[in-house]
Amino acid sequence: MTLPLFFRWTLAGLMAAVLLACGTPPVLLPADSRTAAPDLSAAAVPPPGSPLLATDAAVAGPALLRGNSRWQPVAWTDLPGFESDTLFDAWNAWLKSCERPGPVFAPLCPEVRRLSIGTESEQRQWLLARLQPYRVEPLQGSATGLLTAYFEPELQARRLPGAGFTVPLYRLPAGLSPRVPWFTRQQMDSQAAAQEALRGHEIVYLSDPVQAMVLQIQGSGRIRVAESDGSTRLIRLAYAGHNGHPYQSIGRWLLDQGELRDASWPGIQAWLARNPQRVNELLWRNPRVVFFKEERLGDFDAAFGPRGAQGVPLTPGRSIAVDPQSIPYGTPVWLASSGSQIALQRLVLAQDTGSAIRGAVRADYFAGWGEAAGDLAGRLKQPLSLWVLWPKALP
Repeated sequence: MTLPLFFRWTLAGLMAAVLLACGTPPVLLPADSRTAAPDLSAAAVPPPGSPLLATDAAVAGPALLRGNSRWQPVAWTDLPGFESDTLFDAWNAWLKSCERPGPVFAPLCPEVRRLSIGTESEQRQWLLARLQPYRVEPLQGSATGLLTAYFEPELQARRLPGAGFTVPLYRLPAGLSPRVPWFTRQQMDSQAAAQEALRGHEIVYLSDPVQAMVLQIQGSGRIRVAESDGSTRLIRLAYAGHNGHPYQSIGRWLLDQGELRDASWPGIQAWLARNPQRVNELLWRNPRVVFFKEERLGDFDAAFGPRGAQGVPLTPGRSIAVDPQSIPYGTPVWLASSGSQIALQRLVLAQDTGSAIRGAVRADYFAGWGEAAGDLAGRLKQPLSLWVLWPKALP
């Protein structure tokens, strides 16, 4: 999501501005001794089939300090499920990161590209030879964090209003600044001055104001548009800006009012079904409105999600949003999470962020698009452990 600024399907917060991939090395914490930089020549890569422990170097080196996190070196055998993950999809996500790599990972990208046609065994052995895993921990508190998920909605729309499609989505009005509050959601829905300022900025019309807010929460969506000439085409609406007001969670409001005990999206949907006359009352509790820009969505683009904060397209199931103060964009990360919704042990890439994604062990999992992805994103909220995979030649 270009400039992904949203609270996401989990109603957890808003995305921050697009940033370039960060490559600032972590700071070394004091240690009695340091491991010499390993040989990164091709000969250093062990042959396929070598035992995992063969390249599992000593992990008594220093912990690394980055922003609000501490990285503790660990053995590869500490990564749950490492030998079982299917790496092909993760490699596709890594290739995307190599389109805009930071200075730390840029030197590895030629090898990453060559290994895109390698076997899974060769890819795994390369990871062992080139990278050192570090468990991500907060400076204080538990190393177990929180995993949520987000997705890209797929919606029907019309280019012109009519036949029940009356809810507009807008382009960014000229001169609007997120630092200067503009009209609120309620004002845009009800005041003539706001509606006049928005005239001519309509991109498409949806049939449901709740869908419009969902799209704004997610920050991006796939829209099948019925054009004025009767044709239909698929486009993407990507984040372009907002009206300068803070996001307010409608789920939080329902909890505070005693209307709900379950503020998951299914719980909110059930409340809306019981209270259709209160839709505007609920939606107006969130004054923030997101504006969009239209992007063409070709066959190749449709295989990936929107662009994340790193500036590269997201890969379903292999891209995560992180706190860039803890984990730089473009970093490969081992993720382990188990709960009532899903069990995950896999290689992912840190390619996005969000204002709700704060803290050392915090991630938002890009689930993809469509109904199944939306259902997962609406329910996923469970414990999380993270390990960054950092080049061995660097501290």
